[in-house]
Amino acid sequence: MTTVRLDAKSEAALKRLSVRRGQTKSEVIRDAIARLAEEESAQPSAYQRLQPFIGVVNEGDPQLSEKTGERLRELLENRQRARHSG
Repeated sequence: MTTVRLDAKSEAALKRLSVRRGQTKSEVIRDAIARLAEEESAQPSAYQRLQPFIGVVNEGDPQLSEKTGERLRELLENRQRARHSG
């Protein structure tokens, strides 16, 4: 069982809905929660929204992010050698 504290405006809206729908306050709250849960589950996740775009780019070195520290060191050493030999 859960207790919910409502401000005056929400309490008035709950009473009005309860009378209008012929339901108890608990039933109105349960219906509202069920609708929110349904809305949320109907919305696609971030992965689902991006799925059509994942893997569509097939260019570039597939190992680009591997051994970046080693590659940077080699690049800097080559630049230093070029400066000293020039």
